[in-house]
Amino acid sequence: MSGAPWPWSLDQIWILEPDPRGPEALWCGTIPGGLFHSPDGGASWRLVRSLWDRPERKQWFGGGYDFPGIHSITVDPRDPRRVLAGVSCGGAWLTEDGGESWSVASRGMFAAYTPPEQAENPVIQDPHRIVRCAGSPDVLWAQHHNGVFRSTDGAKSWKEIKINPSSFGFAVAVHPRDPDTAWFVPAIKDELRVPVEGALVVTRTRDGGKSFETLRSGLPQRHAYHRVYRHGLEVATDGRTLAMGSTTGALWLSGDAGDSWTAASQDLPPVYCVRFGA
Repeated sequence: MSGAPWPWSLDQIWILEPDPRGPEALWCGTIPGGLFHSPDGGASWRLVRSLWDRPERKQWFGGGYDFPGIHSITVDPRDPRRVLAGVSCGGAWLTEDGGESWSVASRGMFAAYTPPEQAENPVIQDPHRIVRCAGSPDVLWAQHHNGVFRSTDGAKSWKEIKINPSSFGFAVAVHPRDPDTAWFVPAIKDELRVPVEGALVVTRTRDGGKSFETLRSGLPQRHAYHRVYRHGLEVATDGRTLAMGSTTGALWLSGDAGDSWTAASQDLPPVYCVRFGA
């Protein structure tokens, strides 16, 4: 968007996801906006030129980084050729043929940080994280830069969801079987990326975003300035066990769907990603 040439180099690997089409196949999202695929567990990679060469990519731009990045890759469990990629700042992109072709899939999102005439432009949206309900694959949740959005039609359209105490944040997790249950970690706003009133909380909906609970038990409620990034919140396949890590080096676990939390460690380096093993 600035007209400056993008460096032909890898700044950061931002996401790795398995491709069910092969036992060692992987998808990889990077900064500066490259999507890669490996058939052999990372021994070799190819740039997915069909997305890289889209003319709309010239409109992408960096959010907190100088260049855009692909941070979310969700594979439809019904058909591994259907893959959705989330780009900051470049919206969401869908392939239905294993990466041979792509279409923009962020219509309905809006960008409050742009001039009004560009706010609904789908190719400059900033979804911070996009997750899919494995049991209802057409339902996706997105924590966007200026709010929360939900799709019930496989990312053909998105609707805004309002959350108290705040809709700003980075992380989102969705229940593996119940598409109406999702968790978020709110912060105050873009310019003040810390918990509201210095109290770390997790917000949970069980009715598709119609209402939210604020979950505090076991989390620090005074002078808590933890930041939970995009991949710092995860739910296990049982739908009850959650893990949450912060940039301050804290790691919390919950065994009751977020009702209560236990600190597993307070002394780690910054935690940027948590995952449960198979």
